[in-house]
Amino acid sequence: MLGHLGINVPDLGAAKTYYDAVMPLLGFDEFLTASDEFAYRPAGGKPGTYLFFYPSAETSRYSRHRTGLQHLAFMMRSRSLVRDVHELIAATLIPRFGGEVLHRPRVFPQYPPPYFATFWLDPWGLMLEAVCHHDRD
Repeated sequence: MLGHLGINVPDLGAAKTYYDAVMPLLGFDEFLTASDEFAYRPAGGKPGTYLFFYPSAETSRYSRHRTGLQHLAFMMRSRSLVRDVHELIAATLIPRFGGEVLHRPRVFPQYPPPYFATFWLDPWGLMLEAVCHHDRD
C-alpha cells in the first residue's frame, strides 16, 4: 500500500479551497494544514494513502499525457456517491474554479465489471476519477 502521494499545485490557497470541498465526498478528512502544504487522510481511521499538496517550485503546465502521473481514482461505496461527486464537480466546483468533466457517471464496459465512474479535470489539469466497483446504488 502507498503511504502517501505528493502533488504540486501552482496556487496552494486555491487548491486548498477546491480540495476541501471535494475530498470529504471522496472519503477523506483533513490531516494537516500549514503555510507550505496541506494533506488529507482516509476518513474514519481507515487504512489508505494520504494525499499531500505542495506549492510548485517551478512554473509549468501539467499534462496527463506526458510521462508521470496519469490520474487519481477514488473508490466509492455506491453508484449514487459517484453521481453525488459528479453533481458537486459540475454544478459547483467547475463554475467556481474551472476544470472540465471528461465523462459523466456511467458504466465503462471496457473495464472489468462492475465499473461505474465519472472522470474530470481539476482546475490545474489533473485527471480525477470517482469509481464504484459494485452494482449497488
